[in-house]
Amino acid sequence: MKLAVVGGGSTYTPELIDGFARLRDTLPISELVLVDPAADRLELVGGLARRIFAKQWHPGTIVTTSDLDAGVAGADAVLLQLRVGGQAARLGDETWPLECGCVGQETTGAGGLAKALRTVPVVLDIAERVRRANPDAWIIDFTNPVGIVTRALLQAGHKAIGLCNVAIGFQRKFAKLLEVAPSAVHLEHIGLNHLTWERSVRLGGPDGENVLPRLITEHGDAIADDLRLPRRVLDTLGVVPSYYLRYFYAHDEVVRELGTKPSRAAEVAEMEARLLEMYGDPALDEKPELLARRGGAFYSEAAVDLAASLLGDAGSGGSPVQVVNTYNNGTLPFLADDAVIEVQARIDACGAKPLPVAEVDPLYAGLIANVSAYEDLALHAALHGGRDRVYKALLAHPLIGQYEYAEGLTDRLIAHNREHLAWA
Repeated sequence: MKLAVVGGGSTYTPELIDGFARLRDTLPISELVLVDPAADRLELVGGLARRIFAKQWHPGTIVTTSDLDAGVAGADAVLLQLRVGGQAARLGDETWPLECGCVGQETTGAGGLAKALRTVPVVLDIAERVRRANPDAWIIDFTNPVGIVTRALLQAGHKAIGLCNVAIGFQRKFAKLLEVAPSAVHLEHIGLNHLTWERSVRLGGPDGENVLPRLITEHGDAIADDLRLPRRVLDTLGVVPSYYLRYFYAHDEVVRELGTKPSRAAEVAEMEARLLEMYGDPALDEKPELLARRGGAFYSEAAVDLAASLLGDAGSGGSPVQVVNTYNNGTLPFLADDAVIEVQARIDACGAKPLPVAEVDPLYAGLIANVSAYEDLALHAALHGGRDRVYKALLAHPLIGQYEYAEGLTDRLIAHNREHLAWA
């Protein structure tokens, strides 16, 4: 089995490699190709990747290349983990929205739109080249904003599924609190990428006992602290929102905080420099502890599980039900069929089929519908460009929604991203 990772020079990649090495029986990779235009980073990451495989006696070969077409040729699956514009663009996404009094974040609000505008054309170009090289290859997208990027891929007819680590992170946290194996925890995870809620936590499968009320009663303080939300929010809602909901539920508080401390982008840039220095140490043959602070916890396990299920007989198979980003197709009746949602789905070689979802409370359905409408406008702007399309997408976003904010953010977005916007 051949897998290709586009964006393989990312400092995240050793987390992925570690998962591939540990779970080789689930996903038996014979060749893994790391593709990245940054040859210097790729050399450092690739060297560590080979040492990790060697230490764990993985028989697969790791190849590094800056040639995309050669890298994806013959691949059974292609994983996308891109950051167009690098950490410098992320720094902008996190700072210039604050000038208008709006949250600055790389996947949410105006910063998230900027990332989508930079990313969608690049990803679609890569996907077309993958299709030419191997039309049967699956594309697994980790690239943020995952919902918008996955929708772009699906609408262009690609065999694509989006993946995020939020659900698996909750699964692992809840399993630890419950003192059970993660595989015993089934989440009723609903919403859009980075806009999700855990409505139930069932033991043993979709029909098992719902222990979410007990989790909130016994561990609500710890869960709320992780989310940086008041305990009373969990008690009132009776659900666990993802930590991205803090940008909606405590927007003004977050804006004040972001104005008084260094940006996450600055922290990550410093961390990346230290990680790359570590990766260059020929004695290092495992992912360093510092990588856990970089983010992306458990995403290697999620990737292995998904790829194994999609590739069917090529491996021993992953879990039959996983949380992914895929077409709605009537699952949430208040959204269009071609909206991309993030829910539990049955995965096999034909792709993802969302499991049925119970009626969604208006408290959540309203926000989901609002953000889905924004994502539709955001994708339209990413595909066709134009200041008016950017403005309309920003005006539609529930974290913005005022014409003065939308005007100011539109001007700043274009000014900071002009080199990445062909139409600007």
